[in-house]
Amino acid sequence: MVEIRIHGRGGQGGVTLAKLIATSRFLRGMSVQAFGLYAAERSGAPVQAFCRFDDNPITNRNLIYEPDHVVVLDPTLVGPAILGGLKPGGWILLNTPEGPERFAGDFPTNVVATVDATAIAREHGLGTRSVPIVNTALAGAVARLLEFPLAEMVQAVEEMGFGGANVAAATDAYNALVIHKPESLPAPSSNGSARPGAKPATITFLTGGGGELPLVKTGQWASEQPARQQYVPPCNHVCPAGNDVQGFLHALADDRVDDALEILLRTTPLPATCGRVCPAPCMQSCNRVELDGAVNVRQLERLAGDRGRVALVPAERRGQQIAVVGSGPAGLAAAYHLALYGYGVTMYEAGPSLGGLLRTGIPEFRLPHDVLDQEVERILDLGVESVTGFFVNRERLLTLARSHDAVLVATGLQELRSLRLGVGDSDMVIQGIDFLDRVRSDGHDLRMDNEDIVVVGGGNTAMDAARSALRLGAKSVRVVYRRTRNEMPAIAEEIDEALEEGVVIDFLTQPVSIEQMAQADGDCGENHLVCRRMELGEPDASGRRRPVEVPGSDYQVGCHRIILALGQSPDMAVFPEGTEVREGAELLGVLETPVYAVGDLATNDGTVAAAIGSGRRAALHIHQTLTGEVVVEDARARVRSDVDVWHDEVIKSDALRMHLFERQGGVAGTAIAPTRRRTTFDEIHAGLPDTSEAKRCLSCGVCNECDICVTYCPEGVLKRVGHDLVFDYAYCKGCGICVTECPRNVVFMSQL
Repeated sequence: MVEIRIHGRGGQGGVTLAKLIATSRFLRGMSVQAFGLYAAERSGAPVQAFCRFDDNPITNRNLIYEPDHVVVLDPTLVGPAILGGLKPGGWILLNTPEGPERFAGDFPTNVVATVDATAIAREHGLGTRSVPIVNTALAGAVARLLEFPLAEMVQAVEEMGFGGANVAAATDAYNALVIHKPESLPAPSSNGSARPGAKPATITFLTGGGGELPLVKTGQWASEQPARQQYVPPCNHVCPAGNDVQGFLHALADDRVDDALEILLRTTPLPATCGRVCPAPCMQSCNRVELDGAVNVRQLERLAGDRGRVALVPAERRGQQIAVVGSGPAGLAAAYHLALYGYGVTMYEAGPSLGGLLRTGIPEFRLPHDVLDQEVERILDLGVESVTGFFVNRERLLTLARSHDAVLVATGLQELRSLRLGVGDSDMVIQGIDFLDRVRSDGHDLRMDNEDIVVVGGGNTAMDAARSALRLGAKSVRVVYRRTRNEMPAIAEEIDEALEEGVVIDFLTQPVSIEQMAQADGDCGENHLVCRRMELGEPDASGRRRPVEVPGSDYQVGCHRIILALGQSPDMAVFPEGTEVREGAELLGVLETPVYAVGDLATNDGTVAAAIGSGRRAALHIHQTLTGEVVVEDARARVRSDVDVWHDEVIKSDALRMHLFERQGGVAGTAIAPTRRRTTFDEIHAGLPDTSEAKRCLSCGVCNECDICVTYCPEGVLKRVGHDLVFDYAYCKGCGICVTECPRNVVFMSQL
């Protein structure tokens, strides 16, 4: 990449010169940037312009602090600040009638070139006698120094609508340029180091133009002064797990993968899992949707979980012992956080392995075994003990309460909902959860070759069951759902992928009964599922419009098996009679030991992320109950040390300056083709290739250190000190430019 910094005065055309150079490269297929500093521009005031070009896409949006080359439109600006960060071996182009030898002693490690662009501009009538416009003349000189054909610059001049005298001026300057090279030039710097002996200068309107810092203090002039504020990003607000989404995306945008994982592990032990199966409400609420599409947060969380490495160190071991019943996402999260607090934790799981429905209810093409195993191992490495094959009933719960200091029950939703289809316990009807468990445990032996399968339901279990049936050889798979797609609780992407793989979905359809057909050989062959058309009526308790039957609309669907995926309910039989279950509330009447219900058992939310959040909150409740220590937790956003005002409200897109953000399409990552997907249980998605997608995060309402406010401060009195921004109010005039140029609504004007 080549970076050029241009120093001039208002009215000389420095920004247009940057655009001319960029246009000449753009026409050759390169990635380019050209921009200037407008905030304090006025005729004759020192201004700067910047130009970058590269064969590869340019993602750096900052000012050019260490240029390869420098162009000076007005020789009166020549001074130490002009050389700030200039790389050894680069050239300096000066608009002056004097020869380059006059300046060679000042620039011993650089090529010096001069051209009288002012005289050339006047000769061709560009601008006025008092303020000649020298940009097109200097464009020709730049072409000569960059060693590309004059015709390319001429084409750029014409492309920007300049012709005639401007082309002639560029040609004259190209031919009139005088170049002086030192006897020996240092090799061009590849690491951005400043030239030897050069003192780095703060690039502001004043110092960058050769002036000094302000000498006049503000005194009583200003009636307002800038301050810092912070809002809640919408992604953080809606995350059921309580993750600092903006925080970990900010780390990934800087390619700090380990730091991103560390931020996630503050609230969740299962980032690689959630990065595969979470419905991602953060993406649905992303303000970038209104610009060019949501940031792919789910895949970025997966990337951090898969590639990050963090050594967890729990607190000093405490004497109390906690029992966690159930090892689904809620139980795993609770055990993880309790272990980090230093408690002795034992998990009791009815199945043969830890993981609950993460292991038995989600197919491997969405969540591979090894991914879940690694995340469970992270929890066990904290000293968590596990007992598998241990089914907890009411009597065993009381026993655990007597032998532990606290008990946390995270048994999830155990009661499966069914339909009365008139066939009793027919072999052709199977519950979706049981089916998926069989698929993961003995999927290679379970076959549905040439069968017509009907799946009843509209959630993730229904989609997983339908897609698994295809992979087991089913001839056709049809999903029947009594509402429309808008009401389906399944993840939208999973619905799309099911349709891509060949699953058929009948919306506004209600199963009524099964008509079994006699089979000559006694085997269960194809039967008929009688379905009825529905239409949407008024909303029910869930907020969704209630399906209403359409009389006389019955029709038949041929099928060999029916998979029911109608949801589940909590099994309260483990608790004493009359127990009231509420999240965050101790269950009374169970001895004197604090017993808590957690996850879907208490909330019925039904998502992995929500269960993780519930497990963490339950761990906090137990810790506060046992120690009396109040833990203040606010993962909604990173509260920076330099924030003057913290707002509880969520920032919306209308509070951002969306026009200041560049449109940039998102990255979806690679996936197996649909035709191959339906033949294998291999994981569908390969993940993102790198962290570049994180750079699309707008960092809504939270400073991401873009430094635009520093760049545009006309007085140069706003500085970055570490990760903080410091206003020098003694010199700040309260102009408000930093406010108008802050894209994220972080800087605001405060009344004095």
